[in-house]
Amino acid sequence: MVTYKQDLENVDWEEMKATLSQDKFDNGRSPEQLRASFTNSYATCIAYAGDRIIGTTRVLSDGICNAYIVDVWTFTPYRHQGIASTMMRILLGKLQGQHVCLVTDDSIQFYKKLGFTETETCMEQTIGKWLRNTLLAEG
Repeated sequence: MVTYKQDLENVDWEEMKATLSQDKFDNGRSPEQLRASFTNSYATCIAYAGDRIIGTTRVLSDGICNAYIVDVWTFTPYRHQGIASTMMRILLGKLQGQHVCLVTDDSIQFYKKLGFTETETCMEQTIGKWLRNTLLAEG
């Protein structure tokens, strides 16, 4: 059974680093740098199989109009089971009214299925109506 957590309580950053390295998705960040990257994000989603981290994604955003999705990863033995799609839907649900961009070299069709359009600079979509979100309504 896969569970999805949006908080960063009890994340084993050493394990995340080791699994990313094992899966050849390691960009060189130390466990401490991974913690800082995720902590400084607008929203995160980490997928677990039991206590093992098997997927990540996070979003950088101003909370109003622009968001950038990074670190979308599913551990190879768990791919093609809807895990990345679920993590992405969780994050996209937090980005109402925002223009969302991400960069990828090899997952174009995956992101198109999630509603992204390919442009010269990135994959992009606007969630709902641009600038129509709770944060703007409160401002």
